[in-house]
Amino acid sequence: MKKQEQADLDAHWRALNYLAAGQIYLTRNPLLTEPLTPGDIKPRLLGHWGTCPGLNLVYTHLNRVIGARDLDAVCVWGPGHGGPAVYAGAWLDGSYGEAHPDVSRDAAGMARLFRQFSFPGGTPSHVAPVVPGSFHEGGELGYSLAHAYGAAFDNPGLVAVCVIGDGEAETGPLAGSWHANKFLDPVHDGAVLPVLHLNGYKIAGPTVLSRIPESELDELLRGYGHEPLHVSAGSAPGDTARAHRDMAAATDAALDRIAEIQQAARAKGGRGRTAARPRWPAIVLRTPKGWTGPEYVDGTPVEGTWRSHQVPLPGVRENPGHLAELERWLRSYEPQTLFDADGRPRPQVLACVPHGDRRLGANPHANGGRLLRSLPLPGPDRYAVAVDRPGVRRHEPTRVLGGMLRQVMADTAERRDFRVFGPDETASNRLQELFEVTDRAWQAETEETDEHHGPHGRVMEVLSEHLCQGWLEGYVLTGRHGLFSSYEAFAHIVASMAAQHVKWIRTAGEEPWRAPVAGLNYLLTSHVWRQDHNGFSHQDPGFVDHILNKSPGSVRVYLPPDTNTLLCVADHVLRTRDVVNVVVAGKQPSFDWLTPEEARAHCLRGVGIWEWAGTERPGEAPDAVLACAGDVPTQEVLAAAALLRQHLPELAVRVVNVVDIARLMPHEDHPHGMTAREFHSVFTHEKPVVFAYHGYPWLIHRLAYRHAGHDQLHVRGYKEMGTTTTPFDMVVRNDLDRYRLVMDVIDRVPGLAVRAAALRQRMADVRGRHHAWVRAHGTDLPEVADWTWPGPRE
Repeated sequence: MKKQEQADLDAHWRALNYLAAGQIYLTRNPLLTEPLTPGDIKPRLLGHWGTCPGLNLVYTHLNRVIGARDLDAVCVWGPGHGGPAVYAGAWLDGSYGEAHPDVSRDAAGMARLFRQFSFPGGTPSHVAPVVPGSFHEGGELGYSLAHAYGAAFDNPGLVAVCVIGDGEAETGPLAGSWHANKFLDPVHDGAVLPVLHLNGYKIAGPTVLSRIPESELDELLRGYGHEPLHVSAGSAPGDTARAHRDMAAATDAALDRIAEIQQAARAKGGRGRTAARPRWPAIVLRTPKGWTGPEYVDGTPVEGTWRSHQVPLPGVRENPGHLAELERWLRSYEPQTLFDADGRPRPQVLACVPHGDRRLGANPHANGGRLLRSLPLPGPDRYAVAVDRPGVRRHEPTRVLGGMLRQVMADTAERRDFRVFGPDETASNRLQELFEVTDRAWQAETEETDEHHGPHGRVMEVLSEHLCQGWLEGYVLTGRHGLFSSYEAFAHIVASMAAQHVKWIRTAGEEPWRAPVAGLNYLLTSHVWRQDHNGFSHQDPGFVDHILNKSPGSVRVYLPPDTNTLLCVADHVLRTRDVVNVVVAGKQPSFDWLTPEEARAHCLRGVGIWEWAGTERPGEAPDAVLACAGDVPTQEVLAAAALLRQHLPELAVRVVNVVDIARLMPHEDHPHGMTAREFHSVFTHEKPVVFAYHGYPWLIHRLAYRHAGHDQLHVRGYKEMGTTTTPFDMVVRNDLDRYRLVMDVIDRVPGLAVRAAALRQRMADVRGRHHAWVRAHGTDLPEVADWTWPGPRE
């Protein structure tokens, strides 16, 4: 490296360090044109300094190689609370001012950059959607590497650099993410360059990977399939110059190796994997924590210790000695040599900064909506099942959906912007038609008995829900489409990740320069009511509750009652933008209720009266409403409606099905919610409503409690009475069965308790007989197992 280039890099790095420290401390006097006073200091000092100098070194050297190689690169900043570094980099390359014109690249903009950081009404201390170039929420650790791989899939020209903090490296999701390189196709995918940043400490103690011998760390990384390149920095004279030389050499070596791997694989014309799975490079960067900051404070070591993790000098407003130390620290970067009198960066500072969309803060992959194309969807009608009469024929809804997804996968074979993610359950969840047009992505060894594993596949299976979720998030946020299929009970594993994604898209939606991204779609199947052999451990429908607690404008939940409605819902969610969609659908044979035309209209409404199933008289209010949401509750409600029609033909019963669960909320609380007039027209205000719900019953109460008539609402659902048993025994155990629903109607319609007492007793007797039958025969009662919808009234 030439001396001038090294000097330019060092100027850029010092400018970043100055800007990062200034954000933590200063509210005015950004260029130190006057001596610091307590009035220049923020009243509350918040932020994380310790990781910033190392992140700044990475930012500087990525700028160098991007410019020198015309590299298409993004960076995922795993130590997300090192936000000041990433804000500084984006401000210095000009992208921050382009997104936020009031934060211009001059003294006034610098002052605003400083003041707004961790300040009321300003910007958070971590990497967030407000930062150009970011697509990784820095608020929760563990997901950076998975996000980087998600960005690299189907992006053959992209290098996704991922800085992994040594604290983050201790999390389970990050540890599992090292295996993602076994799924990276060097022909059709980009590359991921991990940078393991070891600065030795978390908030208050040492980190594991920084305290094991280097040889052991190398063995670990090689075991994961990487070739480590080491860079070490120190605080002694000459250490900074050596760090620049070593970092430049390491990044060049890593990118040369990536190019060799990709060229070798692509030279074969994409016909298969290379002779041996490539060993991808990884950089191990060791820097002192709080590097270039105060070495000691009040005689106590700070630089190179855990004490520099957040604010190294906490008492600068009250302690004149600390204030003087802060001024010495800030002036040590020589800001007058980095910025002119107007606060603009001097040419030397910007010498290594690339231009246009090549800047880290401006790369379109980090604003994925700029690259997003709508999917070529075949539409649900092509795959719809014929329904001559409701409730007679059965289909496996997800199996039929698999045919539609197969076509989407086939139609995106050239453009490669659609993938299906999930644990080892694609076939188990009846989506195996996908394997007619693509394989499972797989770069490790294969054996003759393996099926549908190939180097260019676009079905992503790994037994880590965290990894599947992280891949999908990275994929969607960089401009593509996807679907996460999972057993319902285990979606909770990624609950916090889903929450972070909701927060990301909501906040990103407030930034006008960010383009909308595709919806993040969950298909939850193998659900609570059909776990005949897995039993209680696999029975938990609560992910829906978690999602509906989040920002209403960003979440949707659908419970299609049959195959045709599932097709319509899937077609819809694959077209959405800036939302998280949760679709709960069974994979076991279930009744077909609606024709394709009826299903389309029902899904558009989100909630509807099924006139053919009820007994209400035209122009008259019903005596009771039987409502349902979910495939099994729908079957039980219709069976209950049939029993009431048979035994109490004079009773006017309305049957209501809810497919979009947010429709139960008031319109002012959710964009899909019903107005008071709409709710009354469907559920009435004064008539009893017996509601059979797929999940925990109290969710329905929470959603609907503000509507008039809520006091008439009685909800049945899952109440943690799970076990290994027959399908009908599950609903009986949880009081969701047809006989209990009939009893509920009798108990709540005025006058029926006496008039229909004998019928109520017969319903209770059937439940008792069922209990004995199941334990004697291991199957459900014949009248339940062989039941079909009786058809229209004579």
